[in-house]
Amino acid sequence: MNSIKDKINLERLPQHIAVIMDGNGRWAKNQGKLRIFGHQNGVRAVRAVSEACAEIGVKYLTLYAFSTENWNRSQIEVDALMKLLSKTIADEVKTLNDNNIRLNAIGDLSRLPKYNYEALMKAIEDTKDNDRMTLTLCLSYSGRWEITQAAKKIAEKVKNGELDIEQINENSFSNFLNTSGMPDPELLIRTSGEERISNFLLWQLAYSEFYFTDKFWPDFSKEDLYQSIVDYQNRERRFGKTSEQLTEKK
Repeated sequence: MNSIKDKINLERLPQHIAVIMDGNGRWAKNQGKLRIFGHQNGVRAVRAVSEACAEIGVKYLTLYAFSTENWNRSQIEVDALMKLLSKTIADEVKTLNDNNIRLNAIGDLSRLPKYNYEALMKAIEDTKDNDRMTLTLCLSYSGRWEITQAAKKIAEKVKNGELDIEQINENSFSNFLNTSGMPDPELLIRTSGEERISNFLLWQLAYSEFYFTDKFWPDFSKEDLYQSIVDYQNRERRFGKTSEQLTEKK
């Protein structure tokens, strides 16, 4: 049986894929289980998608793991998620190293419990020399928070005479974002049938292609990832130009 993977043009891979991993709770509810059961099974999808991206040559994979809004969930669920996060990070370091994947994290990490933060920093340190792919976890993250923080940093530099206001443009602003040094995602994937970006990478997704699937995150497989990439490659990315202009350029 042929894999959808065979249809992927490896010369036209997206460098950076971002994923909103949605539907863990509903997946668990459909099976009569607690929400945390869905989160636990979602870890398998994280592993599968991370390995698949690295295997085919994607250089950056960014996962929306825990938003600033998620702190508003029940304390029981938040505590369970934090414990799962800490355990998963510790358990997956070997897999990351075996696949030559560097771990990264962005967001308001100071809000994480101390044991989470320490486990995260250790895993980042233990994988820092890997260069096949960078896996970024967005934790205690929101796009508006990130942009606000960037604006504050720029204002501080202007106030201190370290930056001239005329030097502020899209490129220089990007340097103050958490994702500085990474290309913007060409492809955003969201699972569970929802079709919104939920305060995720608001600046960086300006020209991204969106791929929505009804599958809940725990059911999202390597084949589903490959399908999203094939779909992306069949689209025409115009960046404000017309199809005719792109044809003339060729």
